[in-house]
This record gives sequence, C-alpha cells and structure tokens, in this order.
Amino acid sequence: MARDHGKQIKDDTLYEDLRKGGASKEKAARIANAKAKGSLEHRGTQLEDRSKADLLAEARKIGIEGRSKMDKAGLVKAIRDHG
Repeated sequence: MARDHGKQIKDDTLYEDLRKGGASKEKAARIANAKAKGSLEHRGTQLEDRSKADLLAEARKIGIEGRSKMDKAGLVKAIRDHG
C-alpha cells in the first residue's frame, strides 16, 4: 500500500511509481494529480498518428539534437524519451 503523501498528492501509488522511475517530485505530483482528476492527456499514444513534419516541429520546439537525420520512428522515440 502506498504511503499517504498528504492532500496535495491525489494518487499516492502512481506518485511513488513515478518517483521510483526517476521522475522529479514536481513532475510526479503533476502527473499523479492530473491522472486522478481525469485530465491527463495521452500525447504519447498519439505520436505515431502525427506527420513527420509535425514531429520535426515538436522536436525543434523541445530542442532535440540531430532531428533532421531521424526517420519518423526515431522522432517518436526521441520525443517520448525527452524530458
């Protein structure tokens, strides 16, 4: 059973799993609270449906190096692994 992290954390189990996975306290709290609220956007599951041009624009926006040499699958992986 997950430890109670106080009322500021809405999903203690998810928070602990994210922290064990290396997420910062702030990031884990944001994700756990968004999931509990039902407002977590699953952007990662939609990446394959986006065009390569859109993925390149996203990669440029978040500062991924070497993006121009990547194929669509490489861009999807780089965007998912970023952050």
